Amino acid sequence: MRGNLLKKILAGLMSAALLAVPALAAEPQQPAAWAVSQLADSYALGLVDDNYTSYIESPVTMEQLESMTDVVAAKLALLELDQRTADAVGLVVDTTRGGVMNALYQEAAAYELPGVEKGTTAFLTSLGVVKGGSAGDLALERTCTYQEAMVMANRLILAVYDQQDAGSKGLLWKATNGDNTLYLLGTIHLDRDNVYPLHKSLRDAIQASEEVIFELDLNDQEGIALLQSMQTYSDGTTLADHISPELYQRVQTAAAALGMGADALDLYKPWALASTFSTLSMMDDSTSTNAMAIDSYVNAAAVNSGKAIGAVETYAFQGGIFDGLSAEYQEAYLDAALSALEASLSGTTSSEVEEGLQQQEEMLSGMFAAWKDRDPAAFSQVYDKAAIINSTDELNSKLFTERDPGMIQAAAKYLETEGSHTYFMAVGAGHMVDPGGIVSGLKELGYTVELVL
Repeated sequence: MRGNLLKKILAGLMSAALLAVPALAAEPQQPAAWAVSQLADSYALGLVDDNYTSYIESPVTMEQLESMTDVVAAKLALLELDQRTADAVGLVVDTTRGGVMNALYQEAAAYELPGVEKGTTAFLTSLGVVKGGSAGDLALERTCTYQEAMVMANRLILAVYDQQDAGSKGLLWKATNGDNTLYLLGTIHLDRDNVYPLHKSLRDAIQASEEVIFELDLNDQEGIALLQSMQTYSDGTTLADHISPELYQRVQTAAAALGMGADALDLYKPWALASTFSTLSMMDDSTSTNAMAIDSYVNAAAVNSGKAIGAVETYAFQGGIFDGLSAEYQEAYLDAALSALEASLSGTTSSEVEEGLQQQEEMLSGMFAAWKDRDPAAFSQVYDKAAIINSTDELNSKLFTERDPGMIQAAAKYLETEGSHTYFMAVGAGHMVDPGGIVSGLKELGYTVELVL
């Protein structure tokens, strides 16, 4: 699994994988318009994968249906609802639409949910999981396509979570100026701690906005290509020419452990590998092969809904932050990141590295817990931005001190747009909180900024 993720990250695929049609031997299948709005959540939840265009319109198989119901079961179990004895008598599970509905209903019927005792059709239609055609016909006997099953499974998870007021709320603020509204989401550039599905208030804020703004335009193919070029050497040298022989050998060993060829990473610069290894070491058991970072989810949801996309920074600027690091810092950065990855791969490490990994895990778990609860105070307690900014680390000032003012100005510009508009800005949570964060920066400029309740 990590080998595939490594390739994704190194390829610079910062936009959601489901938005790009992969090269396939057969002509790709495109989801129907009514299914497109479900793709972001379906991908994040694990109901589809990167190869969805090879099967999305095909009849669902029993194996695929079983995989979907496993996803539904796992997500509903996280809610820790009161259980009940599910009555499965007479429920036929097969690959017809009715059979798929029965399979999904059985997962929900294991819990005390409002209306669940009324049976498959009544329960699922009441939640909007199935809606039928223009005449209201549910076509229960017709063979079910994968996208139909996917949409039903996705709708069921979201409907139950919404009914329970559950889901990750995110660090979400609402800034206003006259008739203009700017939602501010502090993101974490990872997928872990069962972060999906997101709370309805967060999903609704995305959909209510006419433009969604990120640190970078995650759909800018020229920018992504530029970042890819900045990650690799173009002067005829390789990684071995820029780091110690010992560190280079460790990279080779790690590449082999991740299922890659011995020389597969030779063209990448130390900072690119360090960033990638760090990301891999920060994942947990809930991270699937999809690994959809929160920013990528927001991007997919926005693009699939036809929203305009904006960016605060450029790939040249953000890539230059890392590419401009000193050679000494890049080597030390790679050494530290690789040590963490080696420990997670082998399960054995030195006491010093083990202590560092434990601190990292505690910080990440605390950050995600606060993020999911929409608790910026708790987030700031775990994520000590002041200590980060005041450290002597070469990278820290570049990441925050040199960037936060520009993000505040960008946010203010949207609030000053003539007319009545609603925008959504999603950037790293570290840029939202103090010292020097966007939230307090906008307040100091006189705008009203409140945490979304």
